[in-house]
Amino acid sequence: MALKMGVQALVAQAMTEIETLEVAKARALHGQADVVFVDLRDVRELERDGVVPGAVHAPRGMLEFWVDPASPYYKPVFTEDKRYVLFCAAGQRSALATKTLKDMGLASVAHIEGGFRAWRESGAPVAPRENKAKTAKSGA
Repeated sequence: MALKMGVQALVAQAMTEIETLEVAKARALHGQADVVFVDLRDVRELERDGVVPGAVHAPRGMLEFWVDPASPYYKPVFTEDKRYVLFCAAGQRSALATKTLKDMGLASVAHIEGGFRAWRESGAPVAPRENKAKTAKSGA
């Protein structure tokens, strides 16, 4: 089967339509009250590699459902009047997700060039993922 458009072409197209933040710019936004960092990585990636402190975890496969108020999976964090900074491991999933959210109507959405990998390599803050199951068992 020949694809009409492969993933590299999809990402390249998305990159022409979205805002991409260099890591230094993203670091300057981190921790601001009007900015929400959104981690699209799979939970196994979070457990293995750590997290950006304060980031909202929104698995890529659920993002559109969490953003849409008409969805039974809607999360109110996505309708706040804030800027959303998305990231994945290397920047491809977040490029596609940023384009999708822009297409859905989120006005202020961007993604981090190079993703979590670039964030970590820049020396930006990274923390271990809190294990919710373990925390619930211990009563903490």
